[in-house]
Amino acid sequence: MSQHQTSDTDEPTEAFDSPTVINEAVKGPDDAAESQATLSAEIDSIESQYKQEVAAGKKPETQPRLDYRPYRSSILRHPTKDPRHTDPETIELFSPAFGHRDIGTLESDLTIQADGEPIGERIRVTGRVLDGDGRPVKGQLVEIWQANSAGRYIHKRDQHPAPIDPNFTGVGRTLTGPNGEYSFTTIKPGPYPWKNHHNAWRPAHIHFSLFGSEFTQRMITQMYFPGDPLFALDPIYQSITDQKARDRLVATYDHNITEHEFLMGYNWDIVLTGANRTWMEEEDDD
Repeated sequence: MSQHQTSDTDEPTEAFDSPTVINEAVKGPDDAAESQATLSAEIDSIESQYKQEVAAGKKPETQPRLDYRPYRSSILRHPTKDPRHTDPETIELFSPAFGHRDIGTLESDLTIQADGEPIGERIRVTGRVLDGDGRPVKGQLVEIWQANSAGRYIHKRDQHPAPIDPNFTGVGRTLTGPNGEYSFTTIKPGPYPWKNHHNAWRPAHIHFSLFGSEFTQRMITQMYFPGDPLFALDPIYQSITDQKARDRLVATYDHNITEHEFLMGYNWDIVLTGANRTWMEEEDDD
């Protein structure tokens, strides 16, 4: 039998005249081989330098750094030039314009989207969408997506060996009310590993997307939970060098939202503009 005839059933099989065997993983900034200690030392060094610069008169940073070396998996893909600004097409100035007929009231409850109860700690996240002057922004489409309680997304690219919950999709949406208010009932997401460096884990978080009255107004951010021990270790969270800006991404536990023997309550306001603006991310960030 020749090297091109390896089957007894005459079925075609794939063969290579010069097979190449890869014995070692490719080395580089995305190989996830560096230790947490190495990353933490870099994070501490950058933060120490930032504090010295602010003390010397530099204006505090409110947005994440695009070129933030501890965020290894972004080194080869972060923008290196300013975005090219173009005049939006007319349709982009008027769409989308969602109304209450487009969004079902049950779409903001992620615990009732299947036949059974999802597994995990039931929570409610509520807050307001505000402009830079503290005025409520009504009629905003607010969408969320998140991992389940085991830290697993329903996504083909998520290869984390944690169970998928058949009763939890992890997605929901709603419109803000007259006072800019929104509310989601969901399950507290779990932390999950990612391939930024060896033993890298992301703090538990919920992704938020906000659409205004036009496509060009979409903003994406993340909400975290208070007291997470992974904050100091996470390069994405730490890429915002200013502590006050980081704190604005963390929800507040609110016992008035908590319901007896049913769920835990968190409050988180989103500020769209101004000095206290909530951090927003690029769409392809983790």
